[in-house]
Amino acid sequence: MIYKQHLPGLGLTAIVAIVAFAVESLVKSQTPLVISPLVVAVVLGGLIANFGLIPESCRSGLRFAARSLLRLGIVLLGLQLSFSQVRELGAPGLLLVIFVVAITFTGTQWLGKKLGLTHGLSLLVATGFSICGASAIAAMRPVSDADDDDMAYAIALVTICGTLAIFLLPAFAEIIGFSGAQFGSWVGASVHDVAQTVATAASGNEQTQHAAIIVKLTRVMLLAPLVAGVSFARRRKLASSHNVVSSESTIPAKLPPLIPLFVVGFLIAISLNSFFDIPSAVLSDAKWIEKSLLASALVGLGAGVDARKLRSIGARPLVLGLISWLLIATLSAIGVAILY
Repeated sequence: MIYKQHLPGLGLTAIVAIVAFAVESLVKSQTPLVISPLVVAVVLGGLIANFGLIPESCRSGLRFAARSLLRLGIVLLGLQLSFSQVRELGAPGLLLVIFVVAITFTGTQWLGKKLGLTHGLSLLVATGFSICGASAIAAMRPVSDADDDDMAYAIALVTICGTLAIFLLPAFAEIIGFSGAQFGSWVGASVHDVAQTVATAASGNEQTQHAAIIVKLTRVMLLAPLVAGVSFARRRKLASSHNVVSSESTIPAKLPPLIPLFVVGFLIAISLNSFFDIPSAVLSDAKWIEKSLLASALVGLGAGVDARKLRSIGARPLVLGLISWLLIATLSAIGVAILY
């Protein structure tokens, strides 16, 4: 529920989100780069916070945006997906997606541990690289032990590597002989953000672009079971820890929900779009609202970022991001070569 004290902060997030969309539009019109307004929003949120430009009256509204608007945006994201996309992909494509996501998700976390990074940061990087960039990172954060700084670093990494993919994957596709649906499937299985996927596939033909979108959106659908699985695992861990100390304390541990409510809403939205003929105009409006909500939420999340902590982490997350990017690109290429 929105209270009066939330209004100043929500007004600030709306203004900054509008600026983020304006920056996206300006960059798109002046350069070949593709930049997500979600990325711009979290950067702007971090900048205004670290320069001390946020009034105290805005704090509660920023926290509300980071929590409640985020969950609502993730739910609406489900309206862009449909179970028919999985059927169109077929068994080989679905096998490719599951294989790539599973190995990238687990491998990135393992590597993050070896590099001495926190579990929260490693989890968010693994989620962003294996699923769908900034949106997936934002969705995973509420059920993880990650903080705002971890989230900001993870979003920066998927942005850097996804931008590199726009320029490098078409060049490597020519070298290894991928074209048409093969190239599109490789792009959809390996590029992080949806906008980056579209931009990378644009160098191919219509068949390339169609395959890239279908494979990519199927990856996005795996966001729900991934978030639910992490929430369940964390719940069990916290419950186990509480049982160990229960004889010393009567204060119950606060457990995350078995399946987060916004994940249930996400699945319901996918089902609605799968089984009902929703007019394209409604879906278009829902997509605009979804992006606006997520941009506003990421302003709130960015406002919780401490730049000094980011600097103290050093270059190890960049190493993790680059290796994770190479891992998913290589696995996807091998899978495409075998299955198509």
